[in-house]
Amino acid sequence: MAALARRGLRVQPFKVGPDFIDPGFHAAACGRPSHNLDGWMLPRQANLEIFSRAAAGSDVAIVEGVMGLFDGHSACGDAGSTAEMAKWLAAPVLLAVDASAMARSAAALVRGFESFDPALELSGVLFNRTGGPKHAEMLREAVQARCRAVPLGFLPADERIALPHRHLGLVLAGEALTAQCLDAMADWIERHVDLDALLELANHSTALEVPPSPTRDRPHAVSIGIARDAAFCFYYEENLRLLRECGAELIEFSPIADAHLPAALDGLYLGGGYPELHAAALATNQTMLESIREFASGGGPVYAECGGFLYLTEAIVDAAGRAHPMAGIFPTRARMQSRLAALGYLQVEPASTLWLRPGMALRGHEFRHSAIDPMPSSIERAWGAPAESYRAGSVLASYIHLHFLSCPEFAAGFVRHCAQWREGRSQ
Repeated sequence: MAALARRGLRVQPFKVGPDFIDPGFHAAACGRPSHNLDGWMLPRQANLEIFSRAAAGSDVAIVEGVMGLFDGHSACGDAGSTAEMAKWLAAPVLLAVDASAMARSAAALVRGFESFDPALELSGVLFNRTGGPKHAEMLREAVQARCRAVPLGFLPADERIALPHRHLGLVLAGEALTAQCLDAMADWIERHVDLDALLELANHSTALEVPPSPTRDRPHAVSIGIARDAAFCFYYEENLRLLRECGAELIEFSPIADAHLPAALDGLYLGGGYPELHAAALATNQTMLESIREFASGGGPVYAECGGFLYLTEAIVDAAGRAHPMAGIFPTRARMQSRLAALGYLQVEPASTLWLRPGMALRGHEFRHSAIDPMPSSIERAWGAPAESYRAGSVLASYIHLHFLSCPEFAAGFVRHCAQWREGRSQ
């Protein structure tokens, strides 16, 4: 993406699957927000609308896949996979292959991917972690002799451009991706990948015919605070866009750095992120915690997910066993685990009312290294089993990262609830 962008092209990035970290790297490379596409959480039409809207005005769109090409929601279907999305978008596929321990066998691997799903347009292959020129030539000859896909690049291993990881994946782009590192990556790509041939593949993509998305009324002009800093940074772009379409003005604030909530808010959205890494700073900011408590106790609508949920418990207990006091809206403690506590897609239906209604079905995912102590039975459950989600007055909190486009009424109901609370205060 960076190599194409510095050619002067307007590059629009996308990410397949429920990922918040990779899109940050995309935005750093392209200077444009990256958008998630997901064939399990969202229907085909919604994905095509996201793609069409975001790609408008760009010169080339690049969609980063999720896991392996055919990996998705299940072992027997392509729902949620990169392959499914490529077929929906009629986009050519560039297969990345780790060639560090193979030569002619690479052709068997590529041919297997080609034949696994004949409906998929696997057009090119890029070999990663290659050795010297002789190794690259063997890979080229093997693929050209037995495969349709065109070898477009041979990337030698270069530890100087490796990116650091932590428990939820890559360290955030703002922390790990320097301008020098990005330049080094782009240099690496330009030296070892045929970018002209890559762009030619993109030029052969079939044009999408996407019906216009439905227009949504904007009857409620409300202000919703969005927690946005190093601790709270996991948001789907489409969730925020949908809230705006429903009539919300989104006002960002930092639970780490700001002393109080912004004035005259009608609702709060506390997204996921890394509150466990900043627990000491969050706990020290007592004025913000008190501001959150006052807002919630006064009936202010609050939606919190994953990291935002942890922020609303009594305390976050870090890996060393230190307890960091939080807002205390939910009478439980969140404890960091030594291994992954939950990972996967979930579909949920409301068990509570608030701004929800019976019969709604929402989809999202969990990805966390924390677990809460047993929640008292007096706390109302927001979703049905097996989701860990709770309601305390006007506060709805859950471990699930919901995609609002899986049920747009959720966002509309949240905005409507914010408007009703505002109107109630003014009377």
